[in-house]
Amino acid sequence: MKIGRHAKIIDLIGKYEIETQEELADYLKAEGFQVTQATVSRDIRELKLTKIALADGRQKYALMQPQNAEAAERYLRVLKDGYVSMEMAQNILVVKTVSGMAMAVAAAIDAMHWAEVAGCIAGDDTIMCANRSIDDTLIVMEKIHRIVGK
Repeated sequence: MKIGRHAKIIDLIGKYEIETQEELADYLKAEGFQVTQATVSRDIRELKLTKIALADGRQKYALMQPQNAEAAERYLRVLKDGYVSMEMAQNILVVKTVSGMAMAVAAAIDAMHWAEVAGCIAGDDTIMCANRSIDDTLIVMEKIHRIVGK
């Protein structure tokens, strides 16, 4: 439950300019998560979220870039926990995930800043990962296999 909630938080702060814990709790509740302010506060601390300034003077929550092994491990865990399968379609890698986890897994892949990946688009349980070439798709598949152990 916690990993799924953390994945949804990563997804939400990537999509919306969320300023407060209460606002984040409201988004989570709208997504079907039963959370309290204390739970959201703990999640923010565990995910090591930070606030960044917006152009209009407001602030929003953002994920700190994985500058340490702990943050990188969190991304790997989201990928490993959400992954179901993958299939190559030329330079496109189609990744299947547990229902509801595609956006979080796509965010994790994007956060890894692999040179081979141009970007990811996610639905509910499917990710389209656009790679720079067919060879790069094979490299990304190998990286994912190593991470998920399949």
